[in-house]
Amino acid sequence: MESLSIIFRWFVGLRSVGSSLGRKPDQTEETTLTTKLDIAPANDRELVVARIIDAPRENVYRCWTDTRLLTQWFSPKPWTTPRAEMDMRTGGSSLVIMADPDGNEFPNPGVFLEVIPGKKIIFTDAYTQAWEPSEKPFMTGVLTFEDEGEGRTRYIARVRHWSVADRERHEAMGFHVGWGQCTDQLEDLARTL
Repeated sequence: MESLSIIFRWFVGLRSVGSSLGRKPDQTEETTLTTKLDIAPANDRELVVARIIDAPRENVYRCWTDTRLLTQWFSPKPWTTPRAEMDMRTGGSSLVIMADPDGNEFPNPGVFLEVIPGKKIIFTDAYTQAWEPSEKPFMTGVLTFEDEGEGRTRYIARVRHWSVADRERHEAMGFHVGWGQCTDQLEDLARTL
């Protein structure tokens, strides 16, 4: 339940930011950097963010796997990521700490189900360190990174949920805005490497 609490608190903050910009919480801000791709979810439990990122695949992948870089882009502003620990291998554990604007920290433990260097990362919150089942699993993320040519990357993030209700809840909490903003932040950083 802690994961849902974290997402809800983030969404409440996002709602106020979106309102101040004249957007609904589920509307993504258009960007001039990434190119959105229209990729349909595989089923009714999946949400997708797909972009062509104007940075080399190695840089985009590195932003996901180097904790010093991940902490710079992972949380949608004004949230931050003060700490991240990742054993970047299949079966390795992960702990990413997100913080709200008031400094309250929220741990996000998980496990990597598959890591193919430079190409793919699959992670889940269904387990914590040492394959300990989590209290309430919420999602599994499938990230793919492909060369698109001219120093660009085809980046697809598929987020799979245990139920349609979980997917609907995640979407209502601002999935597209949050993951969209983070993808923009990811691109901004990857372009500087």
